[in-house]
Amino acid sequence: MFITSNPEVATIAMNNSVDRIFVDMETIGKNNRQGGLDTVQSSHTFDDIKCIKEVMMPNKELLVRSNPIYSSSKEEIEQIIQCGADIVMLPYFQTADEVREFVSYVDGKAKVCLLIESKGAVGNLDEILAVKGVDEYFIGLNDLHLDYKMKFMFEPLTSGLLHSICTKVKSTGKPFGFGGVAQVGEGLIPGERVIMEHYRLQSSSVIVSRGFCNTSIITNLDEIASIFKIELEKVRVFEHSITEMDIECDIFRDNHSYIKKTVNQIING
Repeated sequence: MFITSNPEVATIAMNNSVDRIFVDMETIGKNNRQGGLDTVQSSHTFDDIKCIKEVMMPNKELLVRSNPIYSSSKEEIEQIIQCGADIVMLPYFQTADEVREFVSYVDGKAKVCLLIESKGAVGNLDEILAVKGVDEYFIGLNDLHLDYKMKFMFEPLTSGLLHSICTKVKSTGKPFGFGGVAQVGEGLIPGERVIMEHYRLQSSSVIVSRGFCNTSIITNLDEIASIFKIELEKVRVFEHSITEMDIECDIFRDNHSYIKKTVNQIING
């Protein structure tokens, strides 16, 4: 997945094996949780959804993150769907009742994706996973680590928290994903190391991170296209090299140990 409201950038991303374009409408409460941190706060609009919908390619999907449940959620979600969302994502919920309300507003007119990113949602996860009408799940490492008072976004990978959530979500048989991925060989946790964790945990989706291609800084479309072409091809080649490996083999265990050691080094300064 790649987050953008720019149709030209969306087209470049889809031409280079990005499967979903992610439009982000969430504003309510986000600044309170993430204010002062170096995080992406998009504030996209209904018009952005319409513009992206116009360039969507066959076999690609448009995912739109709504606001958390609030007084005008019904109207907001209806408009998101009218503007062309294939999937609507509910962020920062705490209870199964919020999920039931969200599912009722979507009313089968789009896929439902739940963004598990709060301590409350994890605490109520068994009841939440029993709610009918949910198509898939995503685990948001940024807000999740903040809610658990952790120091680093990837700490849930090594604390056992992510493994516990993934195990429960897998039991539903529904697809799920988590977090973001940097370029191969880049990032505090290099992209290929994160990809291996996705395969080990049997995740099927990830966000192409801002660090992969920061389009707020890099604005030349030819340069953006070059980055996507070269770097996403590296990701796909690496994926192909591990696809047939047994997830119980030493290479995945060694990779998890590497990530755990690296995360501990980061959080200890």
